[in-house]
Amino acid sequence: MRAARIHQYGDANMIRIDDLARPAPGPGQVLIQVAATSFNPTEAALRSGMLRDLTPTELPLTLGWDVAGTITQLGDGVPAHAVGDRVIGMIGAAAAEFAVADATAVVAAPVTIPLADAAALPLAGLTAWQVIERAGLTEGERVLVNGAGGGIGGFAVQLAKRAGAWVIATAGPRSTQAVRRQGADHVIDYTATPLADAVDGRVDVVLNLVPLNQAQATAVAALARPGGRVVSATNVIVAPSGVTATHVVADNDPVHLAALVGLVDRGAVTVDISERRTLDDLATLHRRSEAGDIRGKIIIRP
Repeated sequence: MRAARIHQYGDANMIRIDDLARPAPGPGQVLIQVAATSFNPTEAALRSGMLRDLTPTELPLTLGWDVAGTITQLGDGVPAHAVGDRVIGMIGAAAAEFAVADATAVVAAPVTIPLADAAALPLAGLTAWQVIERAGLTEGERVLVNGAGGGIGGFAVQLAKRAGAWVIATAGPRSTQAVRRQGADHVIDYTATPLADAVDGRVDVVLNLVPLNQAQATAVAALARPGGRVVSATNVIVAPSGVTATHVVADNDPVHLAALVGLVDRGAVTVDISERRTLDDLATLHRRSEAGDIRGKIIIRP
């Protein structure tokens, strides 16, 4: 099978398409024929070595955290799935034609969207779900989603609206219409207006989904009212006195993922695919991401 791997940390030139033997599932595992993985900007940080202390890995490493595909083989002791099941999950090593996953880590894929498109859901959707959950939103609260034009942001806007929040979203010009379709009540073009000038008064909750330097993090946290909350999926943010700050790292929770699938199938959450590419495009996507040229979720077929 073909797989996108790195043999050492470095720039995007380190990504190679290797020919490997097809893996076999062990006890409690399933073998998935991959319909697609999706691109997540944190994979560029992983490839560069920036995350080597946070997520120790052995090289060579097959890229791709998200998977959507069809189970083709069961390991011993897997009663919950069958060959032919269409599944999604956040598993790792999914940028390949086949991938092995723990059976408990994957759930039934949505039936109302193409299987490949469902690869956009696991990491970004789970991160958004858990950010919203940690924020403890209540109906009528004013929420700022900083980074609404990204893959996580699109889901965060939709989930915040489902919680009854009034959503202020930051997005660049190319993402504005998509963010409005996802339910944002007010969209701020961060490329044209300083955030502090554009937000009308302080908000109840700040959801930060983009990497920030210290000055930016301080400025964003200052937009939360006294007694408000700041929840960040990137930086650890130190909030001002009287404001609660929380850092969220996505947990691979199949219960949360199955709930997201249910929302997609009921039409309550949409999956916005900005591009569809192949493994051969992966190095280019990494370069574009590092240059800030990625919007929304990009599907990658083997």
